[in-house]
Amino acid sequence: MSGAILYTEGLVKRFAGLTATDGVSLELRHGEIHALIGPNGAGKSTLINQLCGELMPDAGQVHLDGREITRMPPAERVRQGLCRTFQITSILGDFSVRQNMGLAVQARLGGNMRIMDSLRRRRDLWAEVDGMLAESALAARAGVLADDLSAGERKQLELLMALALRPKVLLLDEPMAGLGHAESQDMVRRLQTLRGQVSILLVEHDMEAVFALADRISVLVYGRLLMTGTAAEVMASAEVREAYLGGEDELC
Repeated sequence: MSGAILYTEGLVKRFAGLTATDGVSLELRHGEIHALIGPNGAGKSTLINQLCGELMPDAGQVHLDGREITRMPPAERVRQGLCRTFQITSILGDFSVRQNMGLAVQARLGGNMRIMDSLRRRRDLWAEVDGMLAESALAARAGVLADDLSAGERKQLELLMALALRPKVLLLDEPMAGLGHAESQDMVRRLQTLRGQVSILLVEHDMEAVFALADRISVLVYGRLLMTGTAAEVMASAEVREAYLGGEDELC
């Protein structure tokens, strides 16, 4: 597909008598933020798991940057530039923000994981870490242990660690979950700065965040793609109100 960095063709996944994804064809364009929304049980997690390789589809294909990756293992997809936030090195609570970032950069570089070597021996790695932190909301928190971060700060760290892998495509699964209003706004502002730099597929229930961020929105209902359009088109759709948003009042 012209202009698409990630796309699916007719993805089907069945569990016993349930069809979790039913012929889903979805396109993520270069540099866009594309939201995937739908009620609980719509098949969003199943679709994301097929994109990142945690689940193999029963039918259909997944393509990344012009290459079919349908049967590719998850780790190889990461190396090819497809990153889901929980696929990165887990945040270590008794490591500082800076040390966790060092782990993420080292994971991309390969080799040994002895990231506590002196700065003199790993100057390039730590220079990259410090550069990323300096431009982030965690600039003043580099020495703080991850266990001492707020929920919003941990989400910011997880996002930074994912970006340290230099992905082409970033799959974000409910980045606003568990955040207060102010922290959600901080996350929205951070994600807005990434538009055009990395292609993002965003699964999110916070509709305020979705409408603020998404260039396009796809609506998944009972495993089927109901529609794809702009925020205005989705809000204007009677089918979406009926199937997902529950009425006009919830769109206001």
